[in-house]
Amino acid sequence: MAADSGAEAREEDVSPERSGGDAAHDGRSESSADDAAAPTLRDAIAGAARKAGLESFTDGSSSTGAALLAAIGGVRGIVEAVVPGFLFVAVYVISDSLPLSLLFSVGAAVLFTVVRLIQRTPFVAALGGLGGVVLSAVFALMTGRAEDNFVYGFVVNGVSASALLLSIAIGWPLVGVIAEVLVGDGTSWRTRPGARRFYGWVTAGWVGLFVARLLVQVPLWAGGQVAALGVTKLVMGLPLYAPALVVTWLLVRAWLARNPAGERSNPARDPAA
Repeated sequence: MAADSGAEAREEDVSPERSGGDAAHDGRSESSADDAAAPTLRDAIAGAARKAGLESFTDGSSSTGAALLAAIGGVRGIVEAVVPGFLFVAVYVISDSLPLSLLFSVGAAVLFTVVRLIQRTPFVAALGGLGGVVLSAVFALMTGRAEDNFVYGFVVNGVSASALLLSIAIGWPLVGVIAEVLVGDGTSWRTRPGARRFYGWVTAGWVGLFVARLLVQVPLWAGGQVAALGVTKLVMGLPLYAPALVVTWLLVRAWLARNPAGERSNPARDPAA
């Protein structure tokens, strides 16, 4: 009986340890599940960035100029982005015909997309551009106002600015999310003091770009100044986007150099959050 009591006591002594071990194992299992789920989002963001050519800024194999050109789709991407809008304005100024100017604009976008499909080259960006051109043309034809061909662009700029502002407000500035995924640091940067403040200000710079477009172009649209609106849209398109992209990456690269990965992963909470 004494031996049995001793055995029961020993079992009672070790059972909490077993229980603790099981709990720890369960905790590790849940953590592993979370870790397994997290890369899915990171991979999705990184994949989207790669498709946009942004990974060329991080691989160190090309100069900033070459990386910039790749990020905006190369010379071909520039042509595909600029030509439809240029043709619309040029043809409209010459002919004063809305249907004819839209025909040239949409026709160019369709041609670019078809050529990419035939050549089996990446066509997602061209297809997205085609969709924007078609939606703009449909709205302009519905209203009969040439200036309404630019309304879709206003919507895109407004939504972009709103999304960026929201990301800052909730403590996930999109510039930080994208940049840190590209360099492989995941979301640990959010725990680094000052990180959210820094990325918040850089993201706010992009908000300023989208808002500036609206402040300049919407009054021209309201005044029916199609030619001036077309010119400012072209000037405030790639010529502003490209330098903004370069400045953004130079700022982010300087931040990353001053804050190595180990320090960026510091578990201390960001007091600015």
